[in-house]
Parts: sequence; structure tokens; C-alpha cells
Amino acid sequence: MSRRGNCWDNAVQERFFRNIKLEYFDDLIFMNCQAVEVAVGRYIRYYNYSRINSAIGYMTPLQKRRELLKIG
Repeated sequence: MSRRGNCWDNAVQERFFRNIKLEYFDDLIFMNCQAVEVAVGRYIRYYNYSRINSAIGYMTPLQKRRELLKIG
């Protein structure tokens, strides 16, 4: 943890949760907790493998990771 009051501590998590709420959960209604778990898993797979991100050069997070690790 960084020092108290550092506003960047949770920036990545806050951005992800904002995206999942606005892009995916906005129009969904869930019957139980298991349905929420399945929906979150689907969104994470979509976010990592399909959704392009302008901040990382219009690549998916997986493509960017492979580029950084030089995996091909």
C-alpha cells in the first residue's frame, strides 16, 4: 500500500468496475448469485480477448501482454 490519501491506489480496479457497470450490467437483471458470477466471467473474457483499448494502441489486453512479453 502507498501512503494514505493517494488517489491512484485503486484507479485500475475502479476503472474496470466502472466499465463493467456501464457497458455490461446496465440492462441486465439477475436471478441469483450464480448468474452474476457467470456474467462477470463472460465480461472478463470479452474484456481480455475481444475489447480493444485506445490507451494501449487499439489492442486487446491479451495482445498488448503478448507484445510486451514478445510471445508472438
